[in-house]
Amino acid sequence: MAGLLAARVLSDHAEEVVVIERDDADVNAGARPGVPQGGQVHALLPAGAVQLERWFPGFVAQAIEGGAVVPPEDGSRAQFFVNGDLRVAPPIEQHTPALMSTRPFLEALVRRRTLAADNIRLVNGRADGLVFDGGKVTGASFVPNGAAAAVAAEAGLVVDAMGRSSRLGDWLEGNGWPRPPMRRMPIKLNYASAMFEYDERVSSLWSVVSQAGPDPDAGSPARIGGLLRVEGDRWIMLVSGYDDDRPSRDARDYARRCRKDFPEVFGDIAERARMVGDVTTYHQADSRRRDFHEVTRFPAGLIAAGDAIASFNPVYGQGMTSAALHASCLSQWLRSNPSLREPATAYFDTIRVVVDAAWQICTFADLELPHVNGPHPRGYRLLRWFSGQLFEAAMTDAITNDRLARVTTMLAHPNSLANFRTLLRVLAVRLRSGLASRRPRTR
Repeated sequence: MAGLLAARVLSDHAEEVVVIERDDADVNAGARPGVPQGGQVHALLPAGAVQLERWFPGFVAQAIEGGAVVPPEDGSRAQFFVNGDLRVAPPIEQHTPALMSTRPFLEALVRRRTLAADNIRLVNGRADGLVFDGGKVTGASFVPNGAAAAVAAEAGLVVDAMGRSSRLGDWLEGNGWPRPPMRRMPIKLNYASAMFEYDERVSSLWSVVSQAGPDPDAGSPARIGGLLRVEGDRWIMLVSGYDDDRPSRDARDYARRCRKDFPEVFGDIAERARMVGDVTTYHQADSRRRDFHEVTRFPAGLIAAGDAIASFNPVYGQGMTSAALHASCLSQWLRSNPSLREPATAYFDTIRVVVDAAWQICTFADLELPHVNGPHPRGYRLLRWFSGQLFEAAMTDAITNDRLARVTTMLAHPNSLANFRTLLRVLAVRLRSGLASRRPRTR
């Protein structure tokens, strides 16, 4: 997704854009080998939909026409559980429809729209290294699929979109450049997802999210589950665990977990709906970010995008939307008419704003996990208390809920919540809620 969107942006500025893609399989056939998490539940946050519509006018309508599901605005087909309790928040005004689909469906549409540009060309092969001329990257080498030797492709600008396992740091270091420092937060996330035929005799729900924090007294770990109705009249349902809590590919184990550890609808679908295909699993050891903005010496003609810069805990759904926002950062940088003979410092400074926002959201939440021991941000205890008050206020107050939703859907930066006006409103809502709960009931 990051590479395709970068190519789309570059097509407005370059004579030719060459996309070097390792996977030559048809993306419509399902998850690609290069995206091992492709068969899991994915979410395109509203900020991502806004960016896709920007770069591909009519994208949302085309996705809906192709089968993407748009949930009712009144929330009648959705449920949200916290620690097993059904929570109902005030409705949020949506300016861009939320799209529910599988990752391969969305990626296939982005790929078709990207490759429709006359000056974008895709070649299948494995990226093998960079070509340098002094302090500038002048191309990339790659091994075409089926070939034994690498070939070089000249370029005025090279984009690394190789994902969280990018080898860019090795290539830089091997040519005498410092590698960007990497930060990691160990999360030890374990996923299992399965597809089912949508069946209203089992459930009429289209979207369910279940979040349960760790409960040391009960001996239960943190667990997150998700259910989406997607294209093809299907549900895709995910259950997850952390550390040693590992869902398996066994369908019976999957159904047992759905019934035992998640709200009733998970068990109903796992036991009564018809499963399509097999249970697929995925493990992610950590969230990680490469801090390119901290590198003091970096070659010109080279940038990175997507998971090659930062890869987050996927349960928060930030990956595809971050990639779309990185494309916007690339566009802003290119429109400033930068010199490609100088390092892309301004680009990486802009990218940092997006990465900081997503990193702040996901790592702050992951610090609640007992096996995650830091690092804790400054003022963590106070921030933790306020975030709890903010969340509870959002369950009853429409304005607070809207402000929080804009942050969690990446339409606004988390710092937008750090103001006196929001603090006063949250405290007032919580005070009213506390007073109401103390009033004696009248018959």
